[in-house]
Amino acid sequence: MASIARCVRSARPSAFTAFVKAPVSRTIISRRAFHATAISQIRKYTKDHEWIDVSADMKTGVIGISEYAAEALGDVVYVELPEEGKKVQAGDAIGAVESVKSAADINAPISCKITHVNLVLEEKPGTINHVPEDDSHGGGWIAKVAVDEQGVKDLENLMDPEAYKEFTATESEEH
Repeated sequence: MASIARCVRSARPSAFTAFVKAPVSRTIISRRAFHATAISQIRKYTKDHEWIDVSADMKTGVIGISEYAAEALGDVVYVELPEEGKKVQAGDAIGAVESVKSAADINAPISCKITHVNLVLEEKPGTINHVPEDDSHGGGWIAKVAVDEQGVKDLENLMDPEAYKEFTATESEEH
């Protein structure tokens, strides 16, 4: 297969010249202000190394395991996903992760209802090792949830990213 550089060199210069020298449109486009509110999320962590991103309106969230937990587990070979539609309380086991080193439960960080699960993890459980704290389509998140009133209150008991970083630093020193 030819490289892009060779393809460009072999192209006729006149084709590029016509493109570069094309007349520039002088049409004036009216401008209007466009404001977008950034979708901010609140990330919190548990002492059991789960994280939750809660939307700014406190209605939805995404749950996963932390990078620290993913590194401690080693190569993940199986992920037991939670059941969609299930209501859980903070601390309830919602799934499990098995690796070559060990197995661990995944606990709900807050009271919530499971609305979606990351089916990618059934086929590619190792995704958790590569992007454990990514809540995008190809990320290692575990579940998307609906947050209830109790869940909002449960957030107060969780650590923000800075506190979690300090917590894992002291935990690393102990081991």
